[in-house]
Amino acid sequence: MNRYFTFLSAIALFLTFTSWAQNPIVPAGMYIADPEAHVWQDGKIYVYGSRDESDDFWCSYKHHVLFSDNLQDWNVIENSFASKGEFDQVDYHDQLLFAPDCAYKNGTYYLYYCSPKTLCEGVARSKSPLGPFSAGKEIIGANQIDPAVLVDDDGQAYYYWGQGKPKVAKLKANMTEIDSSTITLPLDEAGNKAFHEGSSIRKIGDWYYFVCADDSRENRPTCLGYATSKNPMGPFEYKGVIIDNIGCDPAVWNNHGSIEKFKDQWYVFYHRSTHNSQKFRKACIEPIKINKDGTIDEVEMTTQGAGKALAAGDLMQAERACLLSGKVFIDESKSNDIPNEELTNIAEGDYAVYKYLNFEKQLKNFRIKTNVSNNGLVELRLDEPDGTLIGSCNLSKTMNKTAFQISNCEIESVKGKHALYLVFKGENNSFFTIDWFQFY
Repeated sequence: MNRYFTFLSAIALFLTFTSWAQNPIVPAGMYIADPEAHVWQDGKIYVYGSRDESDDFWCSYKHHVLFSDNLQDWNVIENSFASKGEFDQVDYHDQLLFAPDCAYKNGTYYLYYCSPKTLCEGVARSKSPLGPFSAGKEIIGANQIDPAVLVDDDGQAYYYWGQGKPKVAKLKANMTEIDSSTITLPLDEAGNKAFHEGSSIRKIGDWYYFVCADDSRENRPTCLGYATSKNPMGPFEYKGVIIDNIGCDPAVWNNHGSIEKFKDQWYVFYHRSTHNSQKFRKACIEPIKINKDGTIDEVEMTTQGAGKALAAGDLMQAERACLLSGKVFIDESKSNDIPNEELTNIAEGDYAVYKYLNFEKQLKNFRIKTNVSNNGLVELRLDEPDGTLIGSCNLSKTMNKTAFQISNCEIESVKGKHALYLVFKGENNSFFTIDWFQFY
């Protein structure tokens, strides 16, 4: 047993956190993108994804694994696999690790990974869905990115990958080699036109669902699109968009994710960008519906994610906004030793949206923790940026650039479930930073 296995087997490196506001499903200061979700034999859901660390390059040299048994309490297992450094399990290169997938067969979990500079893909193994995954081996014949694997009901496994146009091939029985003679292009003309990268594959009943990063809107792959077929090798007929992450960040570029069923409900897993960057992406989740005709209705980004509408009286971390307009973006706090995120760079006319809040109790007041460069105010509006105004909270200039203050105001009586829009007004080009807010 090598040093990597001994260390991680003896010490469980994990972080547990409760995400009352479900999105994103990763903690402050951690950035896991490209989420591939799987429910394994133990009934828990596991999410495998790439990890952003810098604005200078995509992803990182390591993979973490998220898992949960209720979609509210999420655990992070760190360093389940790495291509470089202390936990290195790729002896043939030291390249970055892009989006992975995981498959299970005959008591073994297979982590499929890819690296961009060498344009190679590989596979590592573990007896646990959490890893550690070891002995990375190159998959000969797969030389692009974003692997996805389906083990069909008869035990035959299929390997999907590609950028620009996807490919599919049968995996040999050892799960580590593709049968190159079976390589084919699985998507129809419309699917190939929409496909950017990020293959993901699921079987629902007799149908196979191919999900991918879809650039049919905005000239960038902000959507997750899908196509269906009765054959795992295709042809897959393009059906449309499941979710679009446009508006999560001013600089958002891509989306990548999967669909998975957990306790009789299907969900889409996707990511959102932060930091006014194409990177620093965070995994999120939304429930979806598979219609009787097999189609999937497009869903919106929300704050509540997998759960019910959030109690309006609970404290809301500002970075839980599901939609942003203007210059505002989510960033890490620079003045706190404990990982913390906040809304920052907020300017006149910007707004942030939280979907959905349930106003069950009689709430009369609102408070917000801010840092403001000049006097300003935040308008509290329901359901639209110019929707019903339930309160306006005056914000005074903060004397210390690193300090925060709490401002309060009264609100009108509200009942029912609503989207909350925080609309910002300011004097002399005021800029705002918000840590949290709460109705009470």
